[in-house]
Amino acid sequence: MKTNPVYKRETMVSARSFRLALILVIFNSILALVILLNMYSVVERVKLTAEIQYSSFTTLYVFVAVVEFVMLMFIMPALTAGSISGERERQTLDILLTTTMKPSEIIWGKLLSSFSTMFLMVVSSFPLLAVSFVYGGVMIHDVLLLLLCYLTVALLCGSMGICFSSLFKRSTVATVVSYGVLVFIAAGTYAVNIFMLSMARMNMDSSYASSINGVTDQANSGPCLYLLLLNPVATFYVMINKQAGVNPVISSLNNWFGPHPDNFIMNNWVLLSILIQLLLATIFIFIAIKGVSHSKRRRIRKK
Repeated sequence: MKTNPVYKRETMVSARSFRLALILVIFNSILALVILLNMYSVVERVKLTAEIQYSSFTTLYVFVAVVEFVMLMFIMPALTAGSISGERERQTLDILLTTTMKPSEIIWGKLLSSFSTMFLMVVSSFPLLAVSFVYGGVMIHDVLLLLLCYLTVALLCGSMGICFSSLFKRSTVATVVSYGVLVFIAAGTYAVNIFMLSMARMNMDSSYASSINGVTDQANSGPCLYLLLLNPVATFYVMINKQAGVNPVISSLNNWFGPHPDNFIMNNWVLLSILIQLLLATIFIFIAIKGVSHSKRRRIRKK
């Protein structure tokens, strides 16, 4: 099987970098310190009350999972937003385009190299998550679903960064636009639902009969709720709440945006959301390939 030259070079440079090893050590050291402090507090509580609160270990699992999710969502765009635009700034993109590599190979090589770095960080922290298995409450399929959610958000944010990196000449602009679109997807879909929910409540409050019958409590954000299928934060929130046993999927969303009907989408929210986000990532990658292809055609025309 032929190895992608761009991927091979990028991973080799990253593997030989002292910065990667330092990041892995610092990140896992912080998580390990938090876990040790949590276990120490549990032991001290047992000495005082002779009771073990097993829920504290589930809380520890949730904390570590949230930290890793935030790391993936905010670091991946930074890693990929300068991948193509950085080549332009160093005037090395033309050299890549003169090779026999296809634009798709360049894009996939850059994206997978950044993806591999983040995957290494996630996998390296999984032994710390395994502490929860000692006391129960977390199953193997929960960790696999968590890993799938991590891979999805990493691919979505990474493809977003490399898409705008191929469209803009400056890495700074590509980075700003990538984070802007990410914030729009994460916060914008939430804001739209909050706005629609407030409008629905205002409409119900304007009706005297509705207020008398207490129908105001039945207000919801309507079909706009399904915009949250694009939102990786909402998906992660629903998934981690379900694993922690706090709220099922429907209750988690209804607490935010009012009661919605129980249907196929609500019952399979996490998996459907992951599929839609993977589709969105595919669209970003397709646009990135088209952007590099356009640069290659423009270079050929100049000749």
